[in-house]
Amino acid sequence: MPTSRSYRDSCGIARGLDVVGERWALLVVRELLLAPQRFSELRHALPHVSSNLLADRLRELEHHGVIRRGPAPTAGLRVYELTEWGRKLEPILLALGDWGIDAPQPPPPTALSATSVLIFLQGAARPDPAAPPTTCRLELDGRVWTVRLASGRVQVQPGEPATADVSLRAGPKTLSALLADPATLATACADGSVAVVGDLSAIGRLLHAVTDIR
Repeated sequence: MPTSRSYRDSCGIARGLDVVGERWALLVVRELLLAPQRFSELRHALPHVSSNLLADRLRELEHHGVIRRGPAPTAGLRVYELTEWGRKLEPILLALGDWGIDAPQPPPPTALSATSVLIFLQGAARPDPAAPPTTCRLELDGRVWTVRLASGRVQVQPGEPATADVSLRAGPKTLSALLADPATLATACADGSVAVVGDLSAIGRLLHAVTDIR
């Protein structure tokens, strides 16, 4: 059931934790940073949370005004999205991610969502500002994203691009591995874990935009 526990502490930190401090709450917010999602999509992105617990967290976050429910493009379905107040958590989550990157890896089996990889990509990539603009179509876990490289920045948006220089289909963990070592792209294409259509050099520019700053 949804919890109403409180630290009963007037400090803003404690009051904030009263809203988003329960287990899985901040990961739900993370999954909504780039795009609204349906319950089934959140359940897929967070495979280690039970359906009942996820439903509890969603109800709590909605009650506190962090998220809201809205109509999905498909008739009869609803999506969860961040409110304006919930959106203010973004820099806090990004800072937490930067801090947590030095924490030990959890024991297997581990999960890695498409949103997690794309948030890292958007924040860490520094493409050559002198390079021509590039548009990549990424398909991760059956969902399509548009990734644009221009003016030394990477922008990630949900949905199909109008046109794309290259299209890449992979799992989130595979894309994460490619960002860590772009030299493995040829092997990943050969073994079928990655499918690329279009300009391979465009994918190379995307991958090296991250690895070149590590």
